[in-house]
Amino acid sequence: MKTSYITFPHTARFQQLGEITTDTNEIVYVIHGYGQLAKYFIRKFESIASPQRMIIAPEGLSRFYLDGFDGRIGATWMTREDRETDIANYVAYLDAIHTSIKVRLDHDIKITVLGFSQGAATATRWLMNGNIKASSLILWAGILPYDLNLDNAGQKLGDLEKWCVYGLQDPYLKDEKMNEMTDLVSRTGLEFQYITFQGEHEIETDTLKGLFN
Repeated sequence: MKTSYITFPHTARFQQLGEITTDTNEIVYVIHGYGQLAKYFIRKFESIASPQRMIIAPEGLSRFYLDGFDGRIGATWMTREDRETDIANYVAYLDAIHTSIKVRLDHDIKITVLGFSQGAATATRWLMNGNIKASSLILWAGILPYDLNLDNAGQKLGDLEKWCVYGLQDPYLKDEKMNEMTDLVSRTGLEFQYITFQGEHEIETDTLKGLFN
């Protein structure tokens, strides 16, 4: 048996709060987690949207029913099956969104990329492999990808402001997971600021507003 590949035009959607204007001075890309949809995820960021700050929520390219064959639907960025192809596809998709935004800008702005849960690895891989020059990276309820290219991480991520934000009761970020994060950080020489809050696997509004206000 032979595995073959084909490239074809693909239409994908994303959500946004705000429009590009002469007042825009920041764009925040918010990358959702496993099983979420961008149209619901972006609502969690309404508290930081403003005439100067535009929020953009891309959506994972693979959608599925969360329970059986009907009902609620979610999206994912990748699975372990043919993962390299999925990564290349979503990096190209995120680049396409960013390119479509850049052509409407006639001035320099701050670009922040926030990845939540599974989206933390997605955001990091985009900054490592895509055509985006961001100012800040926020890993929220997620950590650096285990397959991070340690040789290039300093060059790609070193100049960014970097935060790791998580709830102290997050069931997915036990000590083992956070030890993995601190190990990766130490091996790359990157510097992260750590912020915690009383909560679980969630975007906590007051903590979010504290980061952006």
